[in-house]
Amino acid sequence: MAGGEYPRIVVEPPGPRAREILERDERVIMQSFTRWYPLVAKRGYGALVEDVDGNVYIDLNAGIAVLNAGHCHPRVVEAIKRQAEKLLHYSLTDFYYEEAVVFAEKLLSISPIGDGKVFFTNSGAESIEAVLKVARGYFRGQRPYVIAFMGAFHGRTYGAMSLTASKTVQRRWFSPLVPNVIHVPYPYPYRCPFYTDDPKECAERVLSYIEGEVFTKLVDPDEVSLIIVEPIQGEGGYIVPPDNFLPGLRKLADRYGILLAVDEVQTGIGRTGKWFAVEHWGVKPDLIAVAKAVGGGLPLGAAIGRRDVMTLPRGSHANTFGGNPVSIAAGMAAIQVLEEGGYVERALKLGEEVKKHFTDLAAEVPLIGDVRGKGFMIGVELVRDRKTKEPAKRELAEVLNKSFKRGVLAIGAGLSTLRISPPLIIEEDLLWRAIEILSDILREVSREAGVKG
Repeated sequence: MAGGEYPRIVVEPPGPRAREILERDERVIMQSFTRWYPLVAKRGYGALVEDVDGNVYIDLNAGIAVLNAGHCHPRVVEAIKRQAEKLLHYSLTDFYYEEAVVFAEKLLSISPIGDGKVFFTNSGAESIEAVLKVARGYFRGQRPYVIAFMGAFHGRTYGAMSLTASKTVQRRWFSPLVPNVIHVPYPYPYRCPFYTDDPKECAERVLSYIEGEVFTKLVDPDEVSLIIVEPIQGEGGYIVPPDNFLPGLRKLADRYGILLAVDEVQTGIGRTGKWFAVEHWGVKPDLIAVAKAVGGGLPLGAAIGRRDVMTLPRGSHANTFGGNPVSIAAGMAAIQVLEEGGYVERALKLGEEVKKHFTDLAAEVPLIGDVRGKGFMIGVELVRDRKTKEPAKRELAEVLNKSFKRGVLAIGAGLSTLRISPPLIIEEDLLWRAIEILSDILREVSREAGVKG
């Protein structure tokens, strides 16, 4: 697939080859996850994806915010080939290799942690598990409680799932979960849990709830080791908190000697127009969980933390594949592509233009209830009625399926939010072509559904 090719529909998807694979998939793969539409990907280049029947699509989800440097960037592919010829694996938790040290230094240099240490993992959930253990281990088990937020998604392994509070299906049937996790409301400006339309007041009420209710009626703050938060909620709906929330949370954590961790699994490595989303608010966390884009398309994650916090005893935490040298090579190359091309700053600029486009579009499309985001992490929340804010779940599904059939790959978040998270390297003409296609579909679905303004 040449880099200059534009999406074209060759057959109505799914085509014959895709249908065959879908049938085989149903037989041999456990169907414990939900696919958005029947895309059977064959190859990708930049911000384009081709399926097994020859359909080519503009990718507005980047493999779930993984491919920030795009599909199969030549520098990333070359780095993988080069490393694969030298060393595929030699467990970092038992031995040493230079690539891991160099990449850890690189991550620290672009992170708000600065002087810290890195523990490599294989995924976002595993990074969260590491953060949880590091926090409890730092206090030598004397502070067993953790505070997380409603709407949060931190993963599906047991520790991560216990912190997650996004959808009941992610936790149903799996109790007992890890104990001593307390969930508190997240300041969701469009749907504030404390019923105020003032974003600043919404954040203040959340902070007051933690201090005035949780710390006086549920658990003494001296027993809390960790507060973990997504600086922008991902699966929960691409929710950007009010500007006073994260600085206020940092102050609250400091007041009681509690560690503050940010889950940057989806927001990290340039997605929001900063290397890490928490930087938008000038907050320095104690711990950061990353994955997705950090591996350049290969499985890789990390827990990054303050030097004095990353102090688990030898033998207490390890893994076999974390910090795989091939994944590290891909991750380093991807960061270099973003850094040298100025793509992080570009995402901030273009993201604002895309947000403005959808904000303007809302004037004629009542299906659009709210537009929010930073950089190339943009959420367009769809509602059936702007007064009641009834989520437009069915309409979102219709928008996504129509987009798929017209050559655009987009997915949802939360109850009814269209998320836009393309590769940071997407060409501007491709980006705007995809946005126009989405806009036409939003007009069409809003009109067909008779959505109230």
